Amino acid sequence: MLSVDEIVAPVEVEMAEFELRFRQSMKSKVPLLDKITHYIIRRKGKQMRPLFIFLSAKMLGKISDQTYDAASLVELLHTATLVHDDVVDDANERRGFFSLNALWKNKVAVLVGDYMLSKVLLLSIEKNNVSLLEIIARAVREMSEGELLQIEKARRLDITEEVYFDVIRKKTASLIATCCESAAVSVDRTDVSEDMRKFGELVGLAFQIKDDIFDYGAPGKIGKPTGLDIRERKMTLPLIYALNNSSKEVRKELINIVKNHNEDTKKIRRAVQLVIDHGGIKYAHKRMTELAGEALEILKPMDDSQAKRSLIGLVEYTINREK
Repeated sequence: MLSVDEIVAPVEVEMAEFELRFRQSMKSKVPLLDKITHYIIRRKGKQMRPLFIFLSAKMLGKISDQTYDAASLVELLHTATLVHDDVVDDANERRGFFSLNALWKNKVAVLVGDYMLSKVLLLSIEKNNVSLLEIIARAVREMSEGELLQIEKARRLDITEEVYFDVIRKKTASLIATCCESAAVSVDRTDVSEDMRKFGELVGLAFQIKDDIFDYGAPGKIGKPTGLDIRERKMTLPLIYALNNSSKEVRKELINIVKNHNEDTKKIRRAVQLVIDHGGIKYAHKRMTELAGEALEILKPMDDSQAKRSLIGLVEYTINREK
């Protein structure tokens, strides 16, 4: 498997240039906004989404100004959704840093998220990127639908595997699909834009299932506390599988813990163990591997290049990462 440095290597120069352009796009004449956007940039994560864009674009053609615009649009949208998510979830931390709402309260955080969404619109209009705006707008709609569908189903705990995939397809996979589709459009490869969209969607589904699996891993080796999804009454794939493939008694116990004892650490540990014992993790890992395999099949007809090899490496990293 390729290392992160090896994955980034074919687009290292472009990623550095993107960082400069993105900082520029975030600038404002309002001092408070400038202070907050500087804080956001300083705590940014692995930059996986821009990486998907630049590697996809380089595999398909020559990176253009429109490719940089696509990366900025996606990153603005992604950042806006994270800021809004922290408000919705009343979260005080994000990637080990204080969230915006923890530092500047909900009102400021919501307005900053709105500002970033306005920048998406303005950047698209200024550069006449109507085709990119259409792809981004579709992602906004799907992500919102996915969040609302998840909230609706979490209240009743009646989510099926089919509904689960519908939720994560909209909520998580749509943004990675947007990365890969917009990359193709940015290098005038509309002939494969739908294939690239499907590739991104499949990778996004696998990415989310990997996150689900983390919730049942050993503390200290994962990016979030064990059992957090159960505490938040999120119906993830391992839990859904366990509920559908266990006895009536086990199903009843699991539902009771999720509904009524999701603050009890001992009960949460019991639920985690029940999910593991009834094959939830094994099944989720199998589905994740299948989806990643389907994604890689889509890349097979593409011309071989260093960018393609890195894109394959990025898919492998997605399903093998440890946090």
